[in-house]
Amino acid sequence: MTQDIQIPKMDGKSLDIEASEKEKLKSLFPQCFTEDKLDIDKLLSLCGEYIDNDFEKYKFEWKGKSEYYRIAGKCSTGTLRPCPEESVDFENTNNLYIEGDNLEVLKILQKAYFRKVKMIYIDPPYNTGNDFVYEDDFKDPLVKYKEITSQTTKSNPETMGRYHTNWLNMMYPRLRLAANLLRDDGVIFISIDDNEVTNLRKLCDEVFGEENFIGTIIQNKQNSKNDILNIQKNHEYIIAYRKSILLDTTGTKILPRLLIYLNQ
Repeated sequence: MTQDIQIPKMDGKSLDIEASEKEKLKSLFPQCFTEDKLDIDKLLSLCGEYIDNDFEKYKFEWKGKSEYYRIAGKCSTGTLRPCPEESVDFENTNNLYIEGDNLEVLKILQKAYFRKVKMIYIDPPYNTGNDFVYEDDFKDPLVKYKEITSQTTKSNPETMGRYHTNWLNMMYPRLRLAANLLRDDGVIFISIDDNEVTNLRKLCDEVFGEENFIGTIIQNKQNSKNDILNIQKNHEYIIAYRKSILLDTTGTKILPRLLIYLNQ
């Protein structure tokens, strides 16, 4: 006698981050939802934040920020395809190397690795003018990937007028998705140089919370050259943030213990 096994159907989409976060809010603050819509004013008032007419508040803004915030929460229909013929010891290895558009990959990883990653290291483009593709093509990730791998090229020169804006729009959704993957005791390290170190700090303060900033690691550059003012820039930076401040049973902060070796 055989028994039918019911296999759950899968919709082929990545984790719906927006719906997940919305359900968390609804479970905590059901009174802040009307017809399934969030009443942000009521939520703020519950937290002791009352709406006034003072618009002169400290905030970090740029063109496209709201759009790219929403992009981070949109589902992906991409699929990872194994390549045994290009792998080493495919059946037994515990390592995973994924090749593809990093925004799509980060979305795909949300279901399997949500809040499970202990450490992330990112070496993003430094925004030197020609080191990254400044427009995400969400209709065709393959086009985007070919641009990244220099099979086609686009640049982000300062003459475009949106030099920092384009870089921030590229980084913002990727950092938000990376933050979702970190465990509560997880940490992230991001390499950068003088071009965007200030904007990266502000961006990470918003994504991870400024209270979770660990520090800036100074790394000596090799073969540094003088700039037009005859100032030699000898350093690059690694910005470090933790996911959250952990407390022991006495309420004392527990910081992640970090031991880092940098090749000079």
